[in-house]
Amino acid sequence: MAILQRRRLVLGAASALAAVQGSAWAQAYPTKPLRLVVPQAAGGGSDTIARYVAERLATALGQQIVVDNKPGAAGMLGAEIVKTAPADGYTMLLGAIDTITAPLVSRRKPFDGVADFAAITQLTASHNVLVVGPSFTGKTLADLVAQAKANPGRIDYASSGVGSMQHLAGEMLARMSGVQLNHVPYKGGPPAFTDLVGGRIPAMISGMQGAIPQIKAEKVRALAVTGKRRSPALPDVPTVNEALGLRDYEALNWQSLLFPPGTPKPVVDRVAGEVIKILAQPEVRERLLQMGYEPIGNRPEQFAASAAEDQKRWSAVIAAANISSD
Repeated sequence: MAILQRRRLVLGAASALAAVQGSAWAQAYPTKPLRLVVPQAAGGGSDTIARYVAERLATALGQQIVVDNKPGAAGMLGAEIVKTAPADGYTMLLGAIDTITAPLVSRRKPFDGVADFAAITQLTASHNVLVVGPSFTGKTLADLVAQAKANPGRIDYASSGVGSMQHLAGEMLARMSGVQLNHVPYKGGPPAFTDLVGGRIPAMISGMQGAIPQIKAEKVRALAVTGKRRSPALPDVPTVNEALGLRDYEALNWQSLLFPPGTPKPVVDRVAGEVIKILAQPEVRERLLQMGYEPIGNRPEQFAASAAEDQKRWSAVIAAANISSD
């Protein structure tokens, strides 16, 4: 009994010492610049959010944050870089819903978008928007569904790629409304918009930042947004539920911050706390809402739980539609 008690005392003392050392390290952190890997090209929606938040986070942490764009493989290239980086709090990933869905549609399965990262916080959430070009003869989403029912598999819609959230939003819409739509994947949004505006494809599902300028210029028309509530950026555009009566339909994009697995919790909590405060600032909220993004800012454990739910939900959609990017 005495031996067991001594072992418990030793273990307890070691744990207490580790906690104190970890806390002291977190208080000193960071002591050098941080790297924020953005797995998309410069100038896109994710990159814009990354730079906007990074500038303010750098001020809060007292260290420079270097944004490093590493596009490729539907965002998986940049994510793999961060997954294998040292877990010291100096390399972050700008995560997105695609960080979860891209590995699910890849036969290579390079990582698990939830289990293989340390969640920091969800930055934003945003709608997708279903838009139509001049070749579409109807006026509403109900008209598009009616045309699809009359012409199974012959109504095309564009997305930014196989397994993208825009693709999955279209698959969910088709299944819930009982129609067959023909998915036409593009290598990103700009070439898809070129064909949509040119009348070579009738419809497209796009992220908000790419769609808003085209909608405001009246080059395309918005039929519906993919959230359960209307978007403040497009208040006159109905939701899919309002347009078709599909109450459970929702297909949102989001951006987040992630650390490599095993990053010390005090460091994760420090960064999360600073970002949450940044996202609560009125001027930051207003700017993001104007861009079509709803600021979130949740605790690491809250974000990890919601990401796991999204992974489960979209895994089922991908499996049911037999979607593969390879």
